[in-house]
Amino acid sequence: MSVQAQFGKAVAIVQGLPKDGPAQPSQDDKLAFYGAFKQANEGDNTGPAPGMFDFVAKAKYKAWKALEGTSQEDAKKKYVDLLKAILQKQDDEESKKYLAELDAAGSA
Repeated sequence: MSVQAQFGKAVAIVQGLPKDGPAQPSQDDKLAFYGAFKQANEGDNTGPAPGMFDFVAKAKYKAWKALEGTSQEDAKKKYVDLLKAILQKQDDEESKKYLAELDAAGSA
């Protein structure tokens, strides 16, 4: 199973989700995706915390910092697993198609 291939496919799916489609990640899900993506690509967050009145940057910082110590490989798996969990809650053809694409990428 290629975690890198599944991760790449998951990123493409998340970035391409229609704004009015059935699979809509919550704000918490979006922050979890952000943190896992940053950890997977850059490793531990070593930058300074943003100012306390920059609420969006602070939330993103915390989401990434929460994964400190997680390997980049495990962060990729976390990203894929989060997307799968969201898609499995849906009962529509588009979500099933995305799940099949993720599985196919994992077995490539």
